[in-house]
Amino acid sequence: MSAVTYPDQTRFALRTGVTCLTTPAGAILLNPPHNEKLTGLAGGQLHALKTLNKGPATVAEMAAGADGADVAGLMDRLADAGWLAVTVRDGGRDLYTIRPFGQPAPRPTTPPRWSATLSKFAVLHRDSEGFVLEHPRGWCDLRIHDPRLLALLDGPGAADANVPIAVKTQFAEDLHWCGFMVPDETSEDREFGTRSWSAPDLWFHRRSTLGERTVTWEHFGPTKWGKGQFPQPAARKPNYPGEPVALATPDLTARREQDPSLTAVLEDRVSTRAFDDARPITVEQLAELLYRTGRTRGSQTVGEGEELLSRPYPSGGGVYELELYPVVRNVAGLAPGMYHYDSFDHVLRPVADADSPAVSRLLKSTRATLAEGADPQVLLIMAARSGRVMWTYEQVAYAAILKHVGVLMQTIYLASTAMGLGACAQGFGDTAAFVSAAGVDELEECSVGSMIIGSPAPR
Repeated sequence: MSAVTYPDQTRFALRTGVTCLTTPAGAILLNPPHNEKLTGLAGGQLHALKTLNKGPATVAEMAAGADGADVAGLMDRLADAGWLAVTVRDGGRDLYTIRPFGQPAPRPTTPPRWSATLSKFAVLHRDSEGFVLEHPRGWCDLRIHDPRLLALLDGPGAADANVPIAVKTQFAEDLHWCGFMVPDETSEDREFGTRSWSAPDLWFHRRSTLGERTVTWEHFGPTKWGKGQFPQPAARKPNYPGEPVALATPDLTARREQDPSLTAVLEDRVSTRAFDDARPITVEQLAELLYRTGRTRGSQTVGEGEELLSRPYPSGGGVYELELYPVVRNVAGLAPGMYHYDSFDHVLRPVADADSPAVSRLLKSTRATLAEGADPQVLLIMAARSGRVMWTYEQVAYAAILKHVGVLMQTIYLASTAMGLGACAQGFGDTAAFVSAAGVDELEECSVGSMIIGSPAPR
């Protein structure tokens, strides 16, 4: 398999971002920062490259007028080097396209085994162009145009998909070359690196970071793609019905003078897993913690009606999508139940009763975190009104949300330590229970983090 001859109907095209400059002396392929000079080309091969510059073409179309030059060999060489997108066709229909975005792996010297199977990291999904097969560690995507090929994704031994044997063989060899196939079902479990990563984690990691796949800012980062198409989701969440609970406002001037130093709270911060239910956190303490960590300090309108906020913790683009929901079990001076913290008015708005099954499930989810499976005094849920971030950011939106959760958690940790409260971040939460209790659409608002807050047990 060190050399390949694609079917006659195969179309070749310069991969996205590549420019080919031809001169009488040769050609240059440009895809900064990677460029390649092509020398020693026959006149017919230069003619083929000029044809390719006009758009996708078959070898026959490029060879017309090429005076017998080895056009097929040149296309194979350029495809192997990752300069071309290759669309394999049969019977006048497109079957699949290999779209490189990185440096290709060397072509395997042997065909894939019959035991070969799809890598656990391979991800098949649909987008605006149809089906696409991706691998987070791959160098290309594979676009599947003909759904009959989906039955062949299990490897060379897959069931008959009613396609010619030559197509089936070529498809299996290309899956192998593109890195989508592994020798057998257990091969990725034999090393710690591939065993330890899950497909969602690795795909999310690669999809939300820069790399060979993403080399421009066209559809990555703060593109504000929603501008002009959709209104920016409002900075302020609609109020829940019911009488709000007024909260005391702490004297921050006094706190500046009385609080322990930053070094002290950094060094004294711990995750508290045992709390004193006989001396629970008070509503005044909860009010102070919420005010010091999550209140909206100010807002401004910029551009064409974009609302930006300021809170005590940082947030990308000033969009501040996170909302705080205290789930109260034992707070002195505050009735049990689930509340929403209105960061604009500094009040608690009732969301769900304490006897709600969904609220019970939320509290139950903390038992694996606390000592002896205890229930929390307060479970502080962080929810993301995701549209606030996703209106501005492409590909990195959810990653940005999780970073915001991290900085808010640390802010709460430090403020709790300064106040003499206990805090413990959870590594998981019941997202379905949150949606049920809060009465929200998960695509508009979802639980993304949670912390347990209360008065620490005596040591």
